[in-house]
Amino acid sequence: MENDVSKAGEFCRNFWEAHQTEILHFGKVLVLSVLIVLIAWLITRIVRSMIQKMVQRIPALDESAAKVIAGVSRVIIWILASLIILELFGINTASILTLLGAIGLAVGLAVKDSLSNIAAGLMLFFLRPYKAGDYVDCGSISGTIKEMGLFSTVLMTVDGLFISAPNSVIFGNPIKNYSRNPLRRADITVGIAYGDSLPQALTVLREFLLKNDLIEKDPAPDVLVADLADSSVNLTLRFWVKTADYWTAYWMVRKELKNTIESAGLNIPFPQRVVTFATPLELNKPE
Repeated sequence: MENDVSKAGEFCRNFWEAHQTEILHFGKVLVLSVLIVLIAWLITRIVRSMIQKMVQRIPALDESAAKVIAGVSRVIIWILASLIILELFGINTASILTLLGAIGLAVGLAVKDSLSNIAAGLMLFFLRPYKAGDYVDCGSISGTIKEMGLFSTVLMTVDGLFISAPNSVIFGNPIKNYSRNPLRRADITVGIAYGDSLPQALTVLREFLLKNDLIEKDPAPDVLVADLADSSVNLTLRFWVKTADYWTAYWMVRKELKNTIESAGLNIPFPQRVVTFATPLELNKPE
């Protein structure tokens, strides 16, 4: 037993004397690698904190943008840290980069649709046609933006459905953002009878709009003659409201419109038709 221990100790001493330089170098490289990993982790935390502060200071950015920027920054930092560690271990990173480039080209051709989603996501990120919380209409897709990513955008419809739309689909269609501007215009059409006074109707409806606190006074609301229809004179009530109050004001005006018209002695007519017979009808006379 003692002979085995002494032989093992002698082996270790000989190995140390023969490879002392290599062992010390490997130890230094290992310690530096651990330090690089810790520094990279610390930098990612600092960058994420800086991005969050930047989002709070810049109104054009939101939490979704912060996630995208933080994700891209984290990938770049860890790639650089990996390359530095490989250089410390004496691995030729140039050949690795060449190999990764060839693999990336092959993978890119295989997943070109995914890359188009990434490209579209970056364009949407920089152009900022919408942000989280906006209600948008993109072709056949409409809903409130919940989250923006590199590959897809998450929306929620008005009836609570979840939609995950590829960025390329959204970027390839005209984007109608209902929440972007501070004011929105609402148009509501109502008909009055041909026998009613048109000036009176215009005056009554304008005063009705001006009394509503949700309706903006500048631009001023207006009432226009939209159409001389078959059974009615159609009037369009046009008014501006804050975007956040749009639907509240819209439904309020529609609810109170009927009572306002009837209280002024005006009428909302039913559809009417006048039928003229070319040949008078012969009525059956009692015998």
